[in-house]
Amino acid sequence: MVFSALGAALGGLLFGFDTAVISGATGALQSRFALSDGALGFTVASALIGTVIGSLIAGAPADRFGRKPMLLAVAICYVISSLGTGLAFDWYSLIGFRFLGGLAIGAASVVTPIYIAEVSPAHVRGRLVALNQLNIVLGILLAFLSNYAIASLAPADVAWRWMFGVVAVPSALFLVVTFILPDSPRWLVVQDRDEEARRVMARLGFHDPAGEVVQMRVAADRDASRAKPSLFQAAYSAPVGCAIAIAMFNQLSGINALLYYAPRIFELGGAGADSALLQSVAVGGTNLVFTILALFLIDRFGRKPLLYFGSVATAVALILVGLQLESAHPNGALVLLGLLGFIAAFAISQGAVIWVFISEVFPSAVRGKGQALGSTTHWVMAAAITWAFPVFAAHVGGWVFAFFGAMMLLQFFWVWKVMPETNGVALEDMDVRRVH
Repeated sequence: MVFSALGAALGGLLFGFDTAVISGATGALQSRFALSDGALGFTVASALIGTVIGSLIAGAPADRFGRKPMLLAVAICYVISSLGTGLAFDWYSLIGFRFLGGLAIGAASVVTPIYIAEVSPAHVRGRLVALNQLNIVLGILLAFLSNYAIASLAPADVAWRWMFGVVAVPSALFLVVTFILPDSPRWLVVQDRDEEARRVMARLGFHDPAGEVVQMRVAADRDASRAKPSLFQAAYSAPVGCAIAIAMFNQLSGINALLYYAPRIFELGGAGADSALLQSVAVGGTNLVFTILALFLIDRFGRKPLLYFGSVATAVALILVGLQLESAHPNGALVLLGLLGFIAAFAISQGAVIWVFISEVFPSAVRGKGQALGSTTHWVMAAAITWAFPVFAAHVGGWVFAFFGAMMLLQFFWVWKVMPETNGVALEDMDVRRVH
């Protein structure tokens, strides 16, 4: 069970690696291709535009052909994208291969959490799905570390190519591992392959594979007896609204602005170029440590308590950063403290909760569609904010971080008044226990 979750979560590691690796190359790309701030924003966001499309189209083939074939397709796209981006001969080819990588990231953000949720029992589902988030932040840290190492060793005019190309190594590993993952037992039951599902669940270590399959069969028959459900109907309005809201707030925290432009932000706070790359490694390390901590808290305390804490803590940290960047003489140490505080609070709350919550809040009949909706919303917001950030930062400076802080305070009230607690509820019972 753990191996299957970790194997699928390698897609998350590549998600994080491919997402953050461009942060070390923004300056070189702007110089190499003579990009304006707006064109740089589009270059960075091109992968995120791909993620929007990838997350939109991944749900249907994942339901039709299975979770494992989709993970294989994602792995192949990662390999091609990383090699192509590193060897890009002009700006247009760079954009094209970044877009392909974005398709893989978007598809992985839909399929990986669903797959892990479907091979996990309810009492450890939060921790196992959160392994995907752990691998995402591990990938981010590896990206920052490799960027720092490559910038130290390679000539400036080719360092950016190595930064992109090195992603091919973990991509190839993911491709190999995916071949030996089992199919999702819940998907097998939907396909009327109950005996295969029972064998898979026995292999995964479930205590009562036969009983679990019976429960899945009841849920599958119940869903099959209904007309093919549309996601956008009154019965699903609560989970739909919750998925959209948590995905929007996740990006309105400014997390991708920090991950994609971390060195540039640290330079605004007074750090030199080399120091800025090293401080980015500190951001990645903090992200990893507090994501690991979240694994031990998410099933013990639930989803909402983590978001209560994270909403307040991220708001305070972001406002501190904004005030420092707007001062005549910004204190680099306080900027670093604020950004590390933000990433710690984000990792232990939004970062750990979002993919777990979206993967479990929808009833079985529309889970694939619901996951796709949440992921698409997340990536639309990520693309918009990443594209716009260099332009807005150039015009309003540190106040952009104060805006992100205000959004986190708004998130606190949404969690308090609207968000349901899904901790410990079996996926098959998500139809019975209505979200309200």
